[in-house]
Amino acid sequence: MKYDFDTVIDRWNTDSVKWNVAENVLPMWVADMDFRTAPEILDALKSRLNHGVFGYADVPDAWYNAYINWWEKRHGLKMEKENLTFSAGVMPSVFSVIKRFAAPGENIVIQSPVYNNFYNCIENSGCNVVENQLLYKDGAYAIDFTDLEQKLLNPQTNVMILCNPHNPIGKIWSAEDLAKIGELAKKYNVIVISDEIHCDITEPGKGYVPFAAASETCREVSVTCIAPTKTFNLAGLHTSAVYAPNPVLRRKVRHALYTDKIAAPNSFATVAAIAAFEQGEPWLESLREYLWENRKLVEVFLAKELPEIKAVKGDATYLVWLDISALPETGRNVAAYLRRKTGLFLIGGDAYGTGGEHFLRMNVACPKSVCLEGLNRLKQGITAFLQA
Repeated sequence: MKYDFDTVIDRWNTDSVKWNVAENVLPMWVADMDFRTAPEILDALKSRLNHGVFGYADVPDAWYNAYINWWEKRHGLKMEKENLTFSAGVMPSVFSVIKRFAAPGENIVIQSPVYNNFYNCIENSGCNVVENQLLYKDGAYAIDFTDLEQKLLNPQTNVMILCNPHNPIGKIWSAEDLAKIGELAKKYNVIVISDEIHCDITEPGKGYVPFAAASETCREVSVTCIAPTKTFNLAGLHTSAVYAPNPVLRRKVRHALYTDKIAAPNSFATVAAIAAFEQGEPWLESLREYLWENRKLVEVFLAKELPEIKAVKGDATYLVWLDISALPETGRNVAAYLRRKTGLFLIGGDAYGTGGEHFLRMNVACPKSVCLEGLNRLKQGITAFLQA
């Protein structure tokens, strides 16, 4: 079956966070896609809608089986029903788990530049942000393990948040890197919360390694947050799962999720997840091909039209990390200029912490015509910026 990713869907006046902008603005910032979700998911949701009764929902066995089968088939991780807990979202889960394992005033390690909402969760819990800045050289990123160990050995550090694959740089961490993180975490009694929401949006032919699959140690020290929402464009349905194979951690995590009232599904949350994992694979494979065509479009366009800007090579996510270090301004200021001058709405890399100051993040999960329009606006804006 051929899926349509070329048709431009009108998202104006739909109360979309992404599209709640002025008419001249082209939003390529927040991480949701401008595609309809898989038709198989829509059919399942319509069937549930047509039932017409929307009382309190439970989590059926089919939901557990859908997660277990998907992760074993696609990612080689054997999960157990008793270690999975429903949650209303990855970030609510991260926040809930932080509050359970770290007291106000304690440290939480993150690897900057990294997803900006990690900072919000940490600060809102009263904890201290400790950055293990990623090393960036010749257009590629690596973990500074010497610095990471120094940050983890601090007795005030109880939690590390891992982004796997990494947003915004689009990096799939190797099994070796993940295993090293696990060993350090165990050595210094640190819990690793692994945000793996982007795990299925990878370059065709490539897969990611779940943190819990990297080693037995990683299983012991980890709480993993997973969901179909980024993969199948279902963020508004608030459906995710938390996987905690360590029984001690699992009890505490489950208590935290239930205490914070985020462990019960709405009428559509489990329906969407089951349909996604049981029927959505063909759509996903077509989507991945399309997204990487858009990534290649960006790379070719920049090389030809805007050599001052480099697209960092990414093997995961639909978010292109643009290196603007050749420009005499920060990402925040360049992003503001682009929006003011051309209407192109990108995020300045400053939002992602130390190391992101000279980058922009561009969402290419959109029809090719929209992606090209964004690139043309980018060229127009940068050309004007350099001439100003």
